[in-house]
Amino acid sequence: MHVADYVWYITVGVLLALLAFDVFIIGRRPHEPTTRESATAIAFYIGLAVLFGLGVWVFSGGNYAGQFFAGWLTEYSLSVDNLFIFLIIMARFGVPRKYQQTALLIGIILALVFRGIFIAVGAAAINEFSWIFYLFGAFLVYTAIHLARQGENDDEDFKENAVIRFAKKRLNATDEYNGVKLTILKNGKRLVTPMAIVIIALGTTDLLFALDSIPAIYGLTQEPFLVFAANVFALMGLRQLYFLLGDLLKRLVYLSIGLSVVLAFIGVKLVLHAMHVNELPFINGGHHIDWAPEIPIWFSLGFIIITLGITTVASLRKSRTLEAEADGTATTPEASPAPSEPELDPKTKAELDAIRPPEPHESDAKKS
Repeated sequence: MHVADYVWYITVGVLLALLAFDVFIIGRRPHEPTTRESATAIAFYIGLAVLFGLGVWVFSGGNYAGQFFAGWLTEYSLSVDNLFIFLIIMARFGVPRKYQQTALLIGIILALVFRGIFIAVGAAAINEFSWIFYLFGAFLVYTAIHLARQGENDDEDFKENAVIRFAKKRLNATDEYNGVKLTILKNGKRLVTPMAIVIIALGTTDLLFALDSIPAIYGLTQEPFLVFAANVFALMGLRQLYFLLGDLLKRLVYLSIGLSVVLAFIGVKLVLHAMHVNELPFINGGHHIDWAPEIPIWFSLGFIIITLGITTVASLRKSRTLEAEADGTATTPEASPAPSEPELDPKTKAELDAIRPPEPHESDAKKS
């Protein structure tokens, strides 16, 4: 796929314009976006991504368009999984709702910068070393197994990374917020606010997530332009999605398992591709392994859509069942009635009463 330089310039220019618009709107009035505002923004970014994919279809063909859509869906799903961690970070540092939008925007800008670097490094590595696909594939399979083992509790076990711990320990920090500012002057001393730590946490956390997402999308397309575009469209609507879904994200109880299936599939696809273009001398004598199949992009796209669809439906059904059980409205099998004791005739009852040992209080009454 040949991409002219001016197409890159236009794409990056549109991205910078969108970011500048976001910064202007949020910087002018930090606030918690309404449901309508968030839904409108998400619809805009999704529509923009669909139009971009259709443009790729028109100018470069259906194969590249399929690669973009598959990569975009995968990156978007992985980004939704990131939102669980973002929720925990915001809660842990007690970020006021009206300031969360600013923190998320700065975190997303940092994520775009980090991923841009990762994409460039990945493209250079792929062009230079074909064996890198073995490494990417093995790493994704390992990540998939790790995600599957953690299952539903994946996001409850968030631990602060080394950068966050270093920042909290070494920086003169305070627990007091100063709007969206990163520092505050107290008693003549300049201190770092929790907002700075939150931004560091969001940026470094997404950097760690990029270790999974960049190899994953390179398993679907080796075109740096499509990789970059898919990441941009996946991240741009993330902030509004955070406020639109909020605690509803917890309903996606099987998301980690669904993503593990997708990552494992892409990992296997990468290994098969590595075998197909193999040049390692200790594997098949350095020759290509012709019997290794190349999974077509239409199959990959269909597999991702079906897997994510099943994951979403199963998660929502499971969450409804859990909510019903919590409210005491879940249907449970009716308990069998206890067998009733047979009625005694008056004569037998009188005989049993006569031989029954007296109760302690009855004995005391007789003694007195």
